[in-house]
Amino acid sequence: MDIGLIGLPQVGKSLLFRLLAGEGRGGPGQATVGMAAIPDPRLDRLAALYNPRKITPAALRVTDIPGAVPGEDRARWNRFLEAVRGADVLVHVIRAFADPALPHVLGEVDPLRDARLIRDELILTDLAVVESARQRLEATPPRKRRPDDQALLERLPLLQETLEQERPLRELEWTDEDLRLVRGFGLLTLKPLVLAVNVDEAQLQEGTFTGEAGLREAAARWGEPVITFCGPVEADIAELAPGEREAFMAEYGIAEPGVARLARAAYEASGLISFFTAGEEEVRAWPIRRGTTAKQAAGKIHSDIERGFIRAEVVAYDDLVRLGSMAAVREAGLLRLEGRDYVVQDGDVILFRFNV
Repeated sequence: MDIGLIGLPQVGKSLLFRLLAGEGRGGPGQATVGMAAIPDPRLDRLAALYNPRKITPAALRVTDIPGAVPGEDRARWNRFLEAVRGADVLVHVIRAFADPALPHVLGEVDPLRDARLIRDELILTDLAVVESARQRLEATPPRKRRPDDQALLERLPLLQETLEQERPLRELEWTDEDLRLVRGFGLLTLKPLVLAVNVDEAQLQEGTFTGEAGLREAAARWGEPVITFCGPVEADIAELAPGEREAFMAEYGIAEPGVARLARAAYEASGLISFFTAGEEEVRAWPIRRGTTAKQAAGKIHSDIERGFIRAEVVAYDDLVRLGSMAAVREAGLLRLEGRDYVVQDGDVILFRFNV
């Protein structure tokens, strides 16, 4: 799973990437790639119960896609679009801070304008793809069409109509078969999108920024979550010892770092949930797609466990933390034995039994 950071130049995107994933791998003008841990307070609570040798959070790949301004540099914009196609969820970094030493590439700072600009360009890009595919298929003689072509021809008019209405394709209802048919199109507006607004210290302390009401109203209509963060403050938090962070954040009226909230928002937008494995050796969060079965989840740990799956011993996170031990869970009758088709729930703590 890949989180793609997108946005105009000079919005604080590269700093956000470093806060999420460290330095990463890449070069000038190229996408930079790294891994971001997904903060989860439940993992810390389980670690307190088991005191393991190792704690492993869920992690996702993050790609910092070089910023581009639509219409100004077509080659750069095309590279931007190609990089975006490889992401599973998009985080659009938007600038709300004003800095005379670092002028906004479009002049005045306007978060809603910037959100609309990138949104509209992604819609137009998808529209061009859909129109081209439709024209090509309609021009193909019926006897030369592939088995899936007729099904595509029946679906493409709705996709085109939706995009012409300036609506992203993720607003439509999609079946697995629909998604399979368009998989090779690289449609950008199918991807979940999160808005990450970079504010300055004064805006962070005031709890608002210029243009916030308009942006949040539009984002609510678009179904896009909005997360605010202050790049320099987040960088200071990252350098502090854990025991010093709480007091520092309290000065700004925040309960947790913005990058933590952003990472979780992107994780949830991706349709991911976490199950846990817990023991003295390791407490670990495993990312899986919502709807994953117990047998499939076992395969996330090791293919042998999936192949030799017998059963899953499952307890809800809340029950385990409330009772304090697996022995108490068993005594209360809350440990469940589930089969291969059990759909794993967010927060399940699971021990897989298998035989190979």
